[in-house]
Amino acid sequence: MPRLITWILFGVYALAVISVLAASLISPSFRAVAYAPVRELILPPPEPITIKLLYSTEKEAWLEEVIPLFEAAALTVDGRPVVVSAKKMGSREMYLAVLNGEETPDLISPASSLQIAILQDQSPNIFGRPIVNMADTASCRSLLRTPLVVVAWKERAEALWGPSLNGDLWQRLHDAAVEPQGWAVYGHPEWGYIKFGQTNPRTSNSGFQAILLMTYAYLGKTDGLTSADILSNVGYQKWFLDLQGAIPEFGNSSGTYMNDMVAFGPSKYDMIIAYESVVIEQAANAIGRYGELRVFYPPTTLWSDHPFCALNTDWVTPEKARAAQVLLDYLAGDPAQRIAMLKYGYRPVAPGVSLNEPGSPFSRYARMGLQANVPSVALQTPPGAVLNTLLDFWTRNVQP
Repeated sequence: MPRLITWILFGVYALAVISVLAASLISPSFRAVAYAPVRELILPPPEPITIKLLYSTEKEAWLEEVIPLFEAAALTVDGRPVVVSAKKMGSREMYLAVLNGEETPDLISPASSLQIAILQDQSPNIFGRPIVNMADTASCRSLLRTPLVVVAWKERAEALWGPSLNGDLWQRLHDAAVEPQGWAVYGHPEWGYIKFGQTNPRTSNSGFQAILLMTYAYLGKTDGLTSADILSNVGYQKWFLDLQGAIPEFGNSSGTYMNDMVAFGPSKYDMIIAYESVVIEQAANAIGRYGELRVFYPPTTLWSDHPFCALNTDWVTPEKARAAQVLLDYLAGDPAQRIAMLKYGYRPVAPGVSLNEPGSPFSRYARMGLQANVPSVALQTPPGAVLNTLLDFWTRNVQP
């Protein structure tokens, strides 16, 4: 009798093993609910779902910190862990690589929605349909925010604008940059020419946003920009090209520009256009070098909103699409967003993270002019075709 009981128990166990194995092969999601000791004894580790992510270089440090935290959390889809294969690229380079087939990511994150608008506009020509949809917040979400600002050495800013910036920022920047007598007009001939910096809009999102802000400002618009505004307005074209022609060098990165400004002081740049987050990252390094820095917010702004968008392509399986949502949910959560704000100067999208938290750089560097509430009107992102017209106009006339 004991032997019979043993064989019965063995049979029951064997049947359970076979059942678990069969169920897991037929439906991998069964692994998540299977009895753990049996599951781990007889089943191999589940194959991970790998999300291929292309991201803009500005958020490299943040992603390098939070992606390992995400993977350590061991979040799963259908019982399979989600891992991330991340590659950094320039924002324009990113959407061009998708369009020409050089890259097949599951998820892309350029620096702003400008690049998503262009990809949405151009992708039907190649894929037969838009492969991104900015309006679909389930598949395309902004996870970080930072506005463009003008950052200047305090001494230069006060000579140019006085204690506060009144009037039109872009017009006053234009007039100062194109002034043939340079700083002599403002009482400081020893400073030479006024050195104003902006990145290359073909390679840098901040440069692209800067020329769009200038265009909107000259035309007096906040929305409804058209290709005709750019191609048919002779007054705008002269004003715009005079300002762009006064810029001595177009860098490829807002971060590099800010590094050079801090490293070399006003001998290199008196003022530049940069992301607020980049200014915050370099603020501590600027202390005690060439005087104080001052931050100025344009009267209208474009947010560098860092959208993360899952692609609607044949290579993005439903399983990968669900895994992408798991990743985005984690990145939008309080822990990842708090790191982005406290360490890297981004404005969080998580309502549970405040700019006034202890250790916030917005409080620490308020003396520079940083403001928790951006005193600017947000501009409308034009259609992709209009953005391409502006970029083509710059390329043909400024830096062929």
